[in-house]
Amino acid sequence: MFDQFNFDTSNSLLSLWKTKPFHMEVICLEEAAFYSLLDKVYAHLKTVSTHHEDKWILPEAAMEMLGVKKTKLQDLRNTGEVIFSQPSKKVILYDADSIREYLDRHTRKF
Repeated sequence: MFDQFNFDTSNSLLSLWKTKPFHMEVICLEEAAFYSLLDKVYAHLKTVSTHHEDKWILPEAAMEMLGVKKTKLQDLRNTGEVIFSQPSKKVILYDADSIREYLDRHTRKF
C-alpha cells in the first residue's frame, strides 16, 4: 500500500505495521473518572518515587536550607537544635530531617 508513495519503510514503524498486525483497544472515560485516576496515579508515584534526598548534608546545604551563616549553624549545633555527625575532625554533616523539624518548630502563623 505504501510502496506506491515511495516511502522508505525499511527502518520505520510502517515496516513493522506491514509485517505484524497491531491490536489496539480504545478506553473511554468520563472526565471525572479520568481525573480521579490521574490523582491516584500521582499519589502512587509519590510513594514509590526513586527520588532520594540524602540524610546527611554538608554545612553549605544546611546553611542554605536554614538561610543562616556559619556561626548561626554552629550555634544550632552547639545547643542541640539540629543533629549532626562528625565522621572526622574536619568533616561535619547535618541531618536534613532535623533541620526540617527545626524549621517546622519555628514556623509562625500570622
